[in-house]
Amino acid sequence: MSTTPPETATSSSTPPQTSTTGTTTTLLPNDTYPFPREFFFPPFFTRQTNLTTHHAQLTKWSTLLLSYCRHHRLFRVSLSPDVLPFHNPRINRRLALADIKSLIDFLRKDGRAEYVPLGSGSTKKDGSGSRGGGGAGGGEDRGEAFIYWRTPEEWGSLIESWVEETAQRGSVLTVYELREGEGTRGTEIWGMDGDVLVKALGTVVKRGKAQIFQSGEDSLGVKFF
Repeated sequence: MSTTPPETATSSSTPPQTSTTGTTTTLLPNDTYPFPREFFFPPFFTRQTNLTTHHAQLTKWSTLLLSYCRHHRLFRVSLSPDVLPFHNPRINRRLALADIKSLIDFLRKDGRAEYVPLGSGSTKKDGSGSRGGGGAGGGEDRGEAFIYWRTPEEWGSLIESWVEETAQRGSVLTVYELREGEGTRGTEIWGMDGDVLVKALGTVVKRGKAQIFQSGEDSLGVKFF
């Protein structure tokens, strides 16, 4: 799964858009996310030295990043200053790498982000290779981060609701079936990042509502209670 939509060329032809709440937003070329007006102010990309102002800046960036990832259904992002939303090509401003990591650390405090563990970047469709809890000997890559616009606990509750609504108690499914099977097509579970899905299932296991096990040589299975 791609971590970020493709970045686009600089353009100034797109007019500002006004939302129904009266907030002015602007679209970048070939991107459907309505960026807030502060995204087009150069100071927004410069670390503020006053602590109170810096906290407000981090809060705005947190809201933007969570909203951007939810809009594009991104589960992980590259921490490169050259990709959206850390780069505004229209005004040629980038958030510095150190400031991007400060933003991720800020989100981590609320459980809304996590550095991707080493070796966790290429989860197979069947769920094998996922490191739901960070994985043994994983370490942190810090070149990529999970962004939890819905936390693993919140995803776990959504999965539990789906199990109840579809009478899946007692059934055994593979992680692949949950991610790409017909049973979840049309739900928010379908197409999830494999690592985030395993983390979410881990919260269901902790609540005593499921068990994860190796299903065959290269796949993970889950039984719901």
